[in-house]
Amino acid sequence: MSRFKKILKWSIVSILTLALALFTFGYWFMSLIPKIDADQHPSKAVAASIPYISENIIPNRGRILAVVTSTDIMGASGKKTGYELTELSRPYYVFTANGFEVDIASPQGGKPPVIIDDEDMGIYDYAFLNDEDAQTKVSNTLSLSEVDPNLYQAVYFVGGKGAMYDFPDNPDIQRIVKDHHKSSKVIGAVCHGPAALVNETLNDGSKLLQGKSVSSFTNREELFLIPDAEAIFPFLLEDELVNSGANFIEGEMYLQNVAHDGNLVTGQNPWSTWKLVETMITQMGYTPKERVITGEENAIHVISNFHEKGYSSTKTMISEMVDSQMKMNRTLIGMHSIVAAMQWKIGTSFQLVSLLHYAKKKQSS
Repeated sequence: MSRFKKILKWSIVSILTLALALFTFGYWFMSLIPKIDADQHPSKAVAASIPYISENIIPNRGRILAVVTSTDIMGASGKKTGYELTELSRPYYVFTANGFEVDIASPQGGKPPVIIDDEDMGIYDYAFLNDEDAQTKVSNTLSLSEVDPNLYQAVYFVGGKGAMYDFPDNPDIQRIVKDHHKSSKVIGAVCHGPAALVNETLNDGSKLLQGKSVSSFTNREELFLIPDAEAIFPFLLEDELVNSGANFIEGEMYLQNVAHDGNLVTGQNPWSTWKLVETMITQMGYTPKERVITGEENAIHVISNFHEKGYSSTKTMISEMVDSQMKMNRTLIGMHSIVAAMQWKIGTSFQLVSLLHYAKKKQSS
């Protein structure tokens, strides 16, 4: 056999062996991700069946204004966008469970575009879709030009990439934010929602964000998902917040991170939403209603602990969570292992996969 044929033979063998190994690993990896029982799928959830919402009703404490984008296309890219459902649905129920009525507004009013990611959906999100009153509000949003800021105890800017286009220069957003700042009311925003704050100036000409600690979707998170983001968006949000004088607080990619500076509360990404809204409620002078922490949040805490304290500490944490019968969304751990692999952090990726395997083993025992 010629040398060329030998090389070709062993090259084919090597490729087939690698392909088989990858297939076997992929099959094993997917077995670590929990499957949802069709009869217990959260898509059937309704608000009345969630004790946090339906029990121990708190008397009315006033109104909150939630603002969503009206933009449905990302610039000239042709890519669809809108507000992120989970960044509205979860705050909606946290606010209502804590005694606040939520009004929903948008720059154009009417029915805004929405982005729904099935992989991120939980019982609160499906309950929101099944909630007739909530759907009436979100299908008939108030036009920002009609909003009287005096009616509200706080304003909350919902994320979604569409906010990058119609939040920054909207005169009504600037009017509402300026009024809330002057009245020492709480201003909250998550993910791309802080785009509402970048061009805000006060009556004395100073910038609202000057010297303020602020977080939002980071450059690293944006460019990881959309490599050509600088060409698609009018700016990168982190850069523009810094240009507006903010002290930008960056956390780990796709993990919970909330910046709290007086009456200004901002969150880095969708996984920061729960803490952000409860921080807003605390800032308004109330103790947030006790809530069962979701499996997604517990998984985020596990991943954060891994980054902060290492592998061994996190194994102990998982054991304690399982022993305490705390829910844990293993899918998120798997997703973060993939993100690490895509960044060529191979050691981190394999450790997260090992923790995913350990979590499954503990939960199955």
